[in-house]
Amino acid sequence: MTEHPDTVSTDDTDAVGGLIVLFVAGMSGAGRSTAANVLEDDGWYVADNVPPTLISTMIEMVRESDPAISRLAMVIRASDEAIGSQLDDVRKTLEASGARTMILFLDASEQVLVRRFEQVRRRHPLQGRETLVDGIARERVILAPIKNAADLVVETSALTAAKLREVVEGVYPDEADNRLSVAVQSFGFKYGLPIDSDLVADARFLPNPHWVPELREQTGRDGPVRDYVLGQDGAGRFVDLYLELVGLVTPGYLREGKRYMTISIGCTGGKHRSVAISEAIGARLRALTDGGGAARYDVRVMHRDLGRE
Repeated sequence: MTEHPDTVSTDDTDAVGGLIVLFVAGMSGAGRSTAANVLEDDGWYVADNVPPTLISTMIEMVRESDPAISRLAMVIRASDEAIGSQLDDVRKTLEASGARTMILFLDASEQVLVRRFEQVRRRHPLQGRETLVDGIARERVILAPIKNAADLVVETSALTAAKLREVVEGVYPDEADNRLSVAVQSFGFKYGLPIDSDLVADARFLPNPHWVPELREQTGRDGPVRDYVLGQDGAGRFVDLYLELVGLVTPGYLREGKRYMTISIGCTGGKHRSVAISEAIGARLRALTDGGGAARYDVRVMHRDLGRE
């Protein structure tokens, strides 16, 4: 990796409307898609394979649809020999209008690129009727002007996907924060496990409000049911321990590049116990802050089976 600054500030109020355009270019197989996914996860608007001649039009359309968008990432792929000069013209036009532009270039050795293409059994986009090595060589020549103009060149030959994520996030930090987005959902075991669960907890060890006549028709969102469920022996400790578990795994999730966690809390029908426990866990997670007083998690609480007969 070369030309690696400590970080690239994306809080540029001098740019028109705060507009920043990052061009993600590089060799096929060097990690452009991975970098684009990282940027998208961190709040960038990402457009893939946009021809340089259409970039300005694309940006205008995006800004018209949502003026609040201030960070755009454009994935550039080698098309023809003119792409370098075309991109240079686009950057000059954007910067003349007050926008800020940057280029991130991803590279890898020929041996690594060959191995990666052979592993996925794909043809190189510029291979044509020639060999894979010929396609790689042609692409390298076409992209040379863009690499020379890049603000940052990352050599990915020895980088795992997680390490590449760490590098990209370190240079282009999340404009908001590095919080884990947590979805807490209740469900009923009789309707099946949610397939998108990362963590699953079973609240069926608690007495079922269904068998209390005055609570049967209410849900875990209602005060009487909530108080009944959370007032049972072990309920408070259960919530405490689950908060500890989430805190334990969160650093590892973020370190491995996983920004989303889905916690599924189940009971028999997904109406009483799981709903009350999910709401309690969600509220406790929302109340957690970092050292500066900012929320530690971005939390959503959902109830998959609430309302089923």
